[in-house]
Amino acid sequence: MLIVEVEELKDKIKFEKYLKEEGFSPIENEEFAYEGETTTHMFSTRAYILEVVTTGLNKTSFHTCKIIFQVGENPMEAYTFNSKDGSFQGTKI
Repeated sequence: MLIVEVEELKDKIKFEKYLKEEGFSPIENEEFAYEGETTTHMFSTRAYILEVVTTGLNKTSFHTCKIIFQVGENPMEAYTFNSKDGSFQGTKI
C-alpha cells in the first residue's frame, strides 16, 4: 500500500497514469492511495517505489510531497521529497 500526500500537484491525471503503468492501482474511494504486488525483496521494492513516485512527480509540477508505504508485513515507512536534490529522504512516522 502506498499513500501520497502532495500539495499543488499540477496534473494528477498524468501522475496517476504513470503510476498505473508501473503497476500501482488506485484504491477505490481513496485520494492518492495505491496498491500493487511485488515479488522482489524489500530493499528492491523500496527503491522501486521511491523511483516511480519521483519520476511521476517529475512528469508534472508540485509544491511538496510526502509518502508512506508498507510492503507485506513490514512496518510502514515514511519519506519526504527533498526538492533541493530531487529525491526522497526518510522521515519519522
